Amino acid sequence: MTGRRRPIFPRPLGFLTGAVAAGALLMTGCGALPGASGGSREPVTVVTWAPSGASGADAANMAGMTAMAQTYARWINGEGGIDGHELRVITCDEQDTSIGAGNCARRAVKEKAVAVLGSYSRHGRAFMAPLEVAGIPYIGGYGASEEEFRSYMSYPVTGGQSALLAGNARQLARTCGRVSLVRPDTLGGDSQAWLLNTGLTEAGRPAPLDVQAAEETTSYDDAAGRALAGAGTDGGCVTAVLGDRTETFFDSFRRLEPDGGSVRISSVLGSIGQPLIDRTGGRESPFEGAYVTGWYPPPGDTHWDLMRQVISKHAFGDNRIDPDDTGVQTTWIAYTALKSIVESLNEADITSRKVTKALNDGTPVSTGGLTPALRWRYEDMIGSSSYPRIVNSKVTFQIVRDGRLVADKKGFVDVTETLSDASATG
Repeated sequence: MTGRRRPIFPRPLGFLTGAVAAGALLMTGCGALPGASGGSREPVTVVTWAPSGASGADAANMAGMTAMAQTYARWINGEGGIDGHELRVITCDEQDTSIGAGNCARRAVKEKAVAVLGSYSRHGRAFMAPLEVAGIPYIGGYGASEEEFRSYMSYPVTGGQSALLAGNARQLARTCGRVSLVRPDTLGGDSQAWLLNTGLTEAGRPAPLDVQAAEETTSYDDAAGRALAGAGTDGGCVTAVLGDRTETFFDSFRRLEPDGGSVRISSVLGSIGQPLIDRTGGRESPFEGAYVTGWYPPPGDTHWDLMRQVISKHAFGDNRIDPDDTGVQTTWIAYTALKSIVESLNEADITSRKVTKALNDGTPVSTGGLTPALRWRYEDMIGSSSYPRIVNSKVTFQIVRDGRLVADKKGFVDVTETLSDASATG
């Protein structure tokens, strides 16, 4: 961008400093971007929610997502808004509870939000029903709840963990003679095993050894031993999808692995990411050399440059925002999608009904190359009863080299066939 457009609405004095702006955005766990409307175009109100980690020791902390939403608003409003509309962002602490999720959804209804964007919640049943009744679309959620891939008011920008597992199978099949999968002993874990099995057998590889592990434990020595035995000591791979517990598993695994062993390790984004690699030693991290399947380009890809510039100039040093974090990236993509939708409408008053109609009518949505172009018409969905709302079944193959996630294969890899086959036979 060569110049800065003059905002078409006045900016309040408190908007000019980070400390004052942050204070204005906080209000009983929720906040709204200050600013008065002006011109002939009405403000656009949206909501982003995520748990802050403050509600309990075991609560997820995805506060970077709400912080990214606030930062996006400061930037886009300084550039004149979205197609002349001031962007009013309301954030809510979801608390990683069903009560918190329901409260945030009801806040969105009360505020007459045109959409909920880039949010995180594992409690889809609690938040989706209020949004469906009010006709508020849920765009670009993190994919932590099953309802995001089933509800008619949800518009996911990725294929969720299902696409990651299908892609992980494809990535491992290229080099791994035998694979052990370590996953939670849950119904969700059962589907992980089936997806990996489907992808590996499609590629002519043996079915993986399915190692079920307890979700809450301080040691995975038993699971690590079984996984190592299943992969063998030469040319095998161990992939673990245990969320926050993945680091704990690989600690156990590395202690048991014999010196000189050549077992490759692997996982998916959300279980391994750049922040974890940095925290565990960078180049000296136990994840050096690991295969990782993701939704988006690697953190160093040039398609992230604009997001990084916005964070640098408008986050005011907010340490909740890590541009390498998948949650932060998802929120940025969701807001980029909204910008594309609002600009396509070119109307003075934006409502949830108009946004939903544009989405359902197949308005192409660009995310600046961070995902393929997105549309949510019926014919754009993969046609699977297990994943009825997925329109983007493409993933990226990455690998940890010199402490950084980099591309293991250029571009996106389509796993539609694996998802469809797993759904048909599962």
